[in-house]
This record gives sequence, structure tokens and C-alpha cells, in this order.
Amino acid sequence: AALGMAVASRLAGVKRHVVAVIGDGAMTAGMTLEGMHHAGGTKRDFLVVLNDNQMSISKNVGAISAYLNRTFTGEFFIKMKEEARHLLRSIPHIGQDVQKMAHRAEELAKGLILPGLLFEELGFQYVGPIDGHNFEHLLPILDHVLKLKGPVLLHVITKKGLGYEPAEKNPVWFHACPSFVRETGAPAKKPSRPSYTAHAIDALTKMARQDKKVVAITAAMCEGTGLTGFEKEFPDRLYDVGIAEQHAVTFAAGLATQGMKPAVCMYATFLQRAYDQVVHDVATQNLPVAFLIDRGGLVAEDGTTHHGAFDYAYLRHVPNMVVMAPKDENELQHMVKTSLSYDGPVSVRYPRGACLGVPMDQEMKVLPVGKGELLRDGTDIAIVAIGVTVWHAVKAAERLEQEGVSVAVINARFVKPLDHELIGQVARHVRCVLTAEEGAKMGGFGSAVLESLSEQGITNVPTKLMGLPDWYIEQGPQDLLREKYGLTAEGIYQEAKTLWTKVSAGLGAQQAGSDRPRARQGQRAAFPGLKGADGDEQGS
Repeated sequence: AALGMAVASRLAGVKRHVVAVIGDGAMTAGMTLEGMHHAGGTKRDFLVVLNDNQMSISKNVGAISAYLNRTFTGEFFIKMKEEARHLLRSIPHIGQDVQKMAHRAEELAKGLILPGLLFEELGFQYVGPIDGHNFEHLLPILDHVLKLKGPVLLHVITKKGLGYEPAEKNPVWFHACPSFVRETGAPAKKPSRPSYTAHAIDALTKMARQDKKVVAITAAMCEGTGLTGFEKEFPDRLYDVGIAEQHAVTFAAGLATQGMKPAVCMYATFLQRAYDQVVHDVATQNLPVAFLIDRGGLVAEDGTTHHGAFDYAYLRHVPNMVVMAPKDENELQHMVKTSLSYDGPVSVRYPRGACLGVPMDQEMKVLPVGKGELLRDGTDIAIVAIGVTVWHAVKAAERLEQEGVSVAVINARFVKPLDHELIGQVARHVRCVLTAEEGAKMGGFGSAVLESLSEQGITNVPTKLMGLPDWYIEQGPQDLLREKYGLTAEGIYQEAKTLWTKVSAGLGAQQAGSDRPRARQGQRAAFPGLKGADGDEQGS
């Protein structure tokens, strides 16, 4: 983007300084190197400040080191070194001391000369490294480099969390931490229950113990995706590829072609970067890659760009892809097992935060793909929900039942393939349908339900979609955002009540004389012959 601004300024005849500040972790990302490759070729006045705080440094240092080592381990250089050593050893008395001095000079040369070679090969003038915390040193250098012509890279060394001891000691946790006690750095409040992340990776770890072909892949998010324990137990089966989501997915595809069972553990918002690889490298070949998608839905204080709003929509239209979301942690463990047992690409999406605390089955099981679950029967309204909205829907239904409104609740489990049979049979027995999802309404789960109803010819049942609107969701606490967008038990209750009021008012006398079955308050109405996801007849 900064290069585009620099070029636009030149085209407009405007003189201005354009500066891009990037972290050293960004040097592992293909897009950063693509931009630098382009910038070096344009010869435009352009400054890149590389903030090197040694966080996510291992990957880009590794890549640079490989380049540097080619220079200092080449055949000519090695031969020259050996001849010099032989010559120095032959000098009486001082030979050994001179040899040690030469070794130190070699190491110094590597540090002073080689870091800049890579950037200069890309067309940049290299300046640095300098201390980013020494303003008396930094500011004059900044003033100087802004006067240089052409692309310039200023290499600045900093320390993450400098000045706050807890952050210096634990920079990973403080990278995106919740509220904490300032004096100690400890979390302000500890969750009362384990997170969905912990349960998902626990299930993955159990699968890895049972099957040596199971491997985990992450993109510089080992801690965030909960994989630290997995890494300790299976260090040779955890692959952190750096900030390179595209490579992570294609790497998983390669593993899958050779009979491995890769699980790509990634935040929903970051999987967007690898959409093309999901489509072309995984789904086109129908490869068995499991995507464990963390932070699906609203993610609170991480900000607008981190909400997992779009994954239902951008995955469900990909051929061969199976898209799942659990209603609770118990169902989550079964979905993880299902994803690693299925012969094709599967995504399992789960939210940020603490779980519900439901009882956990001792044994994980494979769920029938494309089969939902009828949690409640009803003949007035059907609420078709997915993921974290399911239990909110159940609570809303219970409240409506007390007011004399009969409500069916479907736990869809699958965004794709949908349980068309279950949705169709329930929709034919109710007056209206409400869908609920913590994702974008446009093209998401609710749209899939509408498509299903249309394909089945069920077009006379009023249907309302609940989900996230067509704009970028602001930063804020999860509970407040869910309340604002109606994705709570109260919000679903109010939406269902409003829908039912409109529908029942339109029915008038026709509703009173209808011969459709209607459940009495507190009684569950049965849909004869309707089978649940586990094969049991429902409604009894």
C-alpha cells in the first residue's frame, strides 16, 4: 500500500515522504517480499522501517541465514579459509593468536555486511541495524535516510514490552492480552471453564495419540491456537510455518497427498489469506485436510479485522468442502474426530472464549456428515441455528413456549452439506422460520437454509435471517457485541416474537380454523417418522 501511495504521489506531482513500518515477523510473509521486490524495481523514493524485536524472528532469520551462509560457505570461500589457516599456523609464536583474530573478524563481517546484502539484492539501500530505543541516535538517522533517493530499508532493533517487566518476560501473552493487573501483569480475571480452543486441541491431541499420521500446522500462532501442549508431546508432528497462511494450506495439501492427516489450526480471519489455496490446492483435489478454525464469530477486543464473520460464506460455496460448527464443547470433540476421519476437506469452526461446561462424552465419535439434530419440536416457529447460537435459540424457545408459542429448534451442525430432509420436514409443519448464526448474513448459513427451502419448493413459509449485518463489526466485548446484534437468547426471543406476531396477525380467522397440528403449552409435538442425526426417532 505504501508503494502505491509513493507512486501515486509522483504521478500527481506531489512531493512527500512515504514510510512503511513493518515487523520482522512480516518478513516471513510472501506479500511483504512481493512488495519489496516490486519497490526495489521501481526506484521510487520510499522508506521501509524494519522493526526487529525478535518476535516471530526465527523464520525470517532462518531464511536470511540461509542466504548469508551461501556466501560464507561457498567452495571458493572455504578453500581460501583453509589455506589461510594453514599459512597462519606456520607462523612461529603468533600464528595461533592471529588465527583467532581472523575468526573474530570473519564473524564481525557476517554481522556488519551480510544482513544488508539480501535487501540490496532486492534494490534497497540498507541502513542499520540501529537501536530503536535510543532516540538521540534514531531521529538524526531518520532525518538522513528520508533525504536519500530510491528505496531505503532502515533496520531498527527493539525489545517488545520494554519498560514493563511482565511484558518483557512474556511477550507472547502480552501480544494480544485481555485486561490484566498492572502491578503484576496477571489476568484481571481467570476463566471459570476451559476454552473452546483448549477442547479442540485436546481432541486433536487424542487423535494424534491414536494415529501417527495426524499432524498439526499453524502459521505463527502456536500459542494462540493452543498448540503448545501438542508441540511438547509431538514435537516432530507440529509445523509452524511462520506468517504464511497460503503456504500452510498448500503444505497441508502436500502432506495429504502422501497419506498424512493434516490439521490446519488457524484463526477464521487469517484463513481468508489462504482462500485461493483452499480452493485450488485442497478442494480441487478433494484432499483430506482438516481446518480447525478458531475465533469464529465475534472475537471482542482484537478489533474489526479479527472478527471471524465471513468463513461460513467463503467456505460453503467451495465444492467438496464440508463445513461444521458445534453447539458446545462436547459436540466439538466429536467434530474434530469427524474432520480427521473424513476423506475430503472439512472445516470445524469454534468461537473464542470459555465453553458452556456441559458433560463430556468419554469416547469421541464420528458424526454422520450432513445430519442435523432436532432439539425441540414445535408447530408455530422453527429456529434453525448453528454453532454458539444454538443454546441461545433453545432458551428463547423455552421462553416463547411459556407464552403459548410452540417452537421447534434445529441444531444444524453442518452449514454444508445441510440436512435438507430435517429442515424440510420441520418447515412444512410450522408457520414461520428463523435462522441464527454468528456470521455474515449475506451468503452465510441463513442463505443456505433459504436455498434449501427454495429447492424443496417450500416458498410459503415466512423466513427471517439473524446474523451479522453487511458492514465491518466494531471492536468491543463479546457480550456487548452479541447483545447489540441480537445474537443472545434475549435477542433471538425478541426477533422470534416479532416474527410470530406479524405472521399470526396475518393468519386471522384462517389460523383459528387450520387443521395443522399444534402443540399445547409445555407439550412437545411429534413429527412422525422424522429421524435424528443418530438414527433415533425424534419428537417422542
